[in-house]
Amino acid sequence: MADNRNNSGGGGRNRRDNNRGRNNRGDQHESDLKEKMVSLNRVSKVTKGGRTFTFAAIVVVGDGKGKVGHGMGKARDISEAIQKATDVARKSMIKVPLFKGTIPHEQLGKYGAGKVLLKPASEGTGVIAGGAMRAVLDIAGVHNVLAKSQGSSNPHNVIKATIDALQKLRSPQTIAKQRGISMEKLFEG
Repeated sequence: MADNRNNSGGGGRNRRDNNRGRNNRGDQHESDLKEKMVSLNRVSKVTKGGRTFTFAAIVVVGDGKGKVGHGMGKARDISEAIQKATDVARKSMIKVPLFKGTIPHEQLGKYGAGKVLLKPASEGTGVIAGGAMRAVLDIAGVHNVLAKSQGSSNPHNVIKATIDALQKLRSPQTIAKQRGISMEKLFEG
């Protein structure tokens, strides 16, 4: 009996190791991505047989150079929930226009009851933001920004409102092209 248990236990470890190796080979082009867990929530469901615990994880993924995505995953195991959230976040990545380490202009973002205000900041200011917003802005590669959450403090809504604000941003090159003017005229007026 002891031999059977050892064999089955070793097989489980090998399967996990094989999965890790497969994931690493498949994600070599995404190896420069950083991930940050914003929230982990334990949810219990009471049934006739007792309580069932599940976990809900919110993860933000980005390369620190203007790409960022967010995702949520639910599972009975913490690591599985985080992995699911990371996979969703990688699929939902957006490109953020950065200008000299900050955002190009002031922008409002909204999702549900969550409202977010982002303002560009001068060099050396840092990321002045709280909670879930800080995680999104750090992972996106924004080094100097002033941010304020004005509505809901729920991390789901704050993250989605921040992503909404970042999606609405336009680069100076895009604005100059749309107006049909040069970059010098855009900045000097």
